[in-house]
Amino acid sequence: MEGLREEAMKLFEEAYKYHMLGDLDRAIELYRKSIDVYPTAEAWTFLGWAYSMRGNYEGAIEACKRAIEIDPDFGNPYNDIGSYLIELGRLDEAVEWLEKAKRAKRYEPRHYPYINLAKVYMLKGRLYEALREIEEAIRIKPDYKPSHILRHQILGMLN
Repeated sequence: MEGLREEAMKLFEEAYKYHMLGDLDRAIELYRKSIDVYPTAEAWTFLGWAYSMRGNYEGAIEACKRAIEIDPDFGNPYNDIGSYLIELGRLDEAVEWLEKAKRAKRYEPRHYPYINLAKVYMLKGRLYEALREIEEAIRIKPDYKPSHILRHQILGMLN
């Protein structure tokens, strides 16, 4: 079993390299091979990310749900589902998934679901809730500049 996991991890790492180079076809192929050898929450989540980069948000959501089945404590797929639902304009559904991401036991970068919730609340015109979420993101990761930019946008909308 450990040998299979190592083989799957090597395939995952190779897939990630191709993913970062923008070769989504090869990345998807290798993520799938990794999953075939030994399915992990990470491989399913990153496969979903690759699908999303192709605009296949429904496929991405399904891949993330498979990741959650394997490891419900892994927060990344919850946040990713939330972000894909935002892209699909399904804001109310996104909130539920982003709240789950905030509570996940194993999750880095922990500030992302707060940023995504701030975006949802901005889109819904709930600016004080957006401000509360982005300020929590800043508290968690003070040096992340996009959070500060979003905070200034929200404050500008409140004036």
